[in-house]
Amino acid sequence: MRSSTKNQLLEVRSLQPITLIQRLKARRKAWLRVHLWLGLTLGMLLSIYGITGSILVFHAEIDEWLHPELLVIDKPANAQYRPLGEIFAAGKAAMPPEAKHTFATYPRNACGAFQLNFSVPSSDGEEKWLVGVNPYTAQATGNQLLKRSSDWLPSNFINFIFELHYDLLLPPAIGDLLVGISGALLIISTLTGLIVWWPLTGKWRQALTIKAGAGKVRVNYDLHKISGFYTTLVMVPVLFSGVYMVLPHNVVPVLEVFSPVTYRYWFQSTPPAENAPAIGMDQAVTIALRQYPDGHPHWIYGAPNPAQTYTVCQDGVDAPGSILQRRCTVIDRYTGKILDLDDPSLPTATAGEIFTHWQWPLHSGQAFGMTGRILVFITGLACPVLFVTGVIRWLQKRRGGRRAAK
Repeated sequence: MRSSTKNQLLEVRSLQPITLIQRLKARRKAWLRVHLWLGLTLGMLLSIYGITGSILVFHAEIDEWLHPELLVIDKPANAQYRPLGEIFAAGKAAMPPEAKHTFATYPRNACGAFQLNFSVPSSDGEEKWLVGVNPYTAQATGNQLLKRSSDWLPSNFINFIFELHYDLLLPPAIGDLLVGISGALLIISTLTGLIVWWPLTGKWRQALTIKAGAGKVRVNYDLHKISGFYTTLVMVPVLFSGVYMVLPHNVVPVLEVFSPVTYRYWFQSTPPAENAPAIGMDQAVTIALRQYPDGHPHWIYGAPNPAQTYTVCQDGVDAPGSILQRRCTVIDRYTGKILDLDDPSLPTATAGEIFTHWQWPLHSGQAFGMTGRILVFITGLACPVLFVTGVIRWLQKRRGGRRAAK
């Protein structure tokens, strides 16, 4: 009797691992359906985001290569930058009097020109222009039309890539929503792909490599599998940061459930009762440099409308214990008062603020220098590979199913 009971227990125990694996396989089959249909419906968008994102990782270098006469200058020996006010005045002089200075980009090296963006009212809306200025002479190197509001496509290649990447060339209200929702669904697709990939049998080497000497069907499967696995660690943060940047009004309230978040673009300048003049963008840079003297200004957001603020973003700000060296200072356009510091090293910085501060550096890859940029570049190129190999895999299985049915 005891022997019979013992044999029954051994039999039950021997069946337990098989039952567990069967349950896991059933669950994986359900996740595979989710992964399949998300991939088929959103794979083309993922390819667009990936290819355009890879280009934008090196957008500054590409733009200079395409327009050297506008964006590249010869540095004179022992020369120094002219005062910033003169540089901005030179850009303004190259535009009509009604032009509004909306944005400025500092040269990225000693041979780069200042890039000044202007908005010019026109009969059918507005025109967006870029003016290059030699920082050593404060002379305009030329100007370039970026886009007319009546045109569907931007006139400049990099602007075309930017709008395709962030808005799919659609009106922002529609494009932002579509990009944000598809980005969130693509995060789910990526994570379900990881679940489907996970080797239940423990054959890790087979799961992480392409089988040598295999046929086309197996090579395609392995290429899809390892492209997804090796890029997941970069893909998920890049997708999430993209969702955050196009839909901040939706993402920030969710983050605030866990930690307070200060979003710098929500600050506004307070127009004075009297018609007092606003400070200039050059003065805003001076204020930011007083806050972070060792920082190199990079982006300067203008304030063309009365309630807008200046925002000066600087790189190279070294703070003990902080990996990121980028800081942004939000400044009232009338009083010059600092309204917000996007600085994760501050004692008052919350977990939510530190988290949001990381989003753009992660999205662009600049959080980890050239290594990070290359990783984001490669991940972007892997997106069309994942889509094409996934479609091929789906077609192969469909053909196999039809043969089996016959």
